Amino acid sequence: MPLRTQVTGVLAAGLLVAAATPTAFAAAEDSSARPGDVVSSAPTAFHPLPGQWTNTKAWHITYRSTTAKGGPNVVSGTVIVPNDGRTGPRPLVTYAVGTVGMGDSCAPSAGFPYGTTIEATLINQIVQRGWAVAVTDYEGLGTPGDHTYTVGRAEGTAVLDAARAAQRLGIPGVSAESPVGIMGYSQGGQASSWAAELHKSYAPELKVKGTATGGVPADLMKVAHFNDGGLGSGLIFMAAAGQDAAFPELRLDTYLNPAGKALVDYFKSNCVAIDSVTGSFKKITDLTVKNPLEQADWQSRLNESRLGTVAPDAPVYLYHGTVDELIPYGVGEGLRDDWCGRGASVSWHALPLLGHIGGVTVGALPAADWLGDRFAGRPAADNC
Repeated sequence: MPLRTQVTGVLAAGLLVAAATPTAFAAAEDSSARPGDVVSSAPTAFHPLPGQWTNTKAWHITYRSTTAKGGPNVVSGTVIVPNDGRTGPRPLVTYAVGTVGMGDSCAPSAGFPYGTTIEATLINQIVQRGWAVAVTDYEGLGTPGDHTYTVGRAEGTAVLDAARAAQRLGIPGVSAESPVGIMGYSQGGQASSWAAELHKSYAPELKVKGTATGGVPADLMKVAHFNDGGLGSGLIFMAAAGQDAAFPELRLDTYLNPAGKALVDYFKSNCVAIDSVTGSFKKITDLTVKNPLEQADWQSRLNESRLGTVAPDAPVYLYHGTVDELIPYGVGEGLRDDWCGRGASVSWHALPLLGHIGGVTVGALPAADWLGDRFAGRPAADNC
């Protein structure tokens, strides 16, 4: 991304956050506010690539949601609607993006006006079907505080509340009657899967027809051990920082040596493209004075984000590349087995010879087609 575009995006994101902050904190303290209530909204633009025009209307929003500990928070996001004149109910997809980084400038909403959000081309494919899309920035990404990266419950509530917020904006055709789909891959796969598991207990009024989710890091302990010292080792330290943001009593800083502290500080203000290079091929033991993964409190918090303990109450389309170099294929199979064992309706799709990036690019279209069938009322195939 050119430096000028980066600076412009950072300034724009900063202005949006600064404008929303006083109201955001007031909403978090307002006992009458509900999760999904809109705190602020402002027109924005949606460009899949720099300068690429789309016939859409878009709003940058902040909305009320819930932390991993059950407290109130405020999250930012974007709602995108085709500008096609349709006024009757249209499907609404609440979309969870994959890893973008931990700095506020990395938030999807910061990149949409400039065509620099990584998954915007995939989101555009959904919008072109005539569906509305709500894209959460997640907790602490585009709003005050650190991003609670990989904290499953906080991600899941942010995804569900983005749908609620979109329905409460007063957009013609997007209302409580809209059928809802949930979609995401990688970190977005974790977030969308958590939203699927939380739907019945947290947001049962949403008319969720199905969840399309892929490359899911369903077991963070297994993913961490797999990546230790490898290509995705930086993700371990980003995840540790995210868990520490949600649960400061974990005291990550006390486990890091000076090199580890410098790396985590760097991650907190940068985006995934540079993070993935900077953080690669590092061992946990090289950056810590004591391995947090060996501590009971860390293990407990990481296992709280484990998926597969609750059966989603709507059908699921689950896909995973067989040679995924970041999220082991066996983790995806394990999630399938756990959900199937609990009676969920799962359409499982192994993607032969595809890695992590190949999985999202190849898997997105059939996943969206599957959601289209759910919106059309067709029965979901189950291959458990």
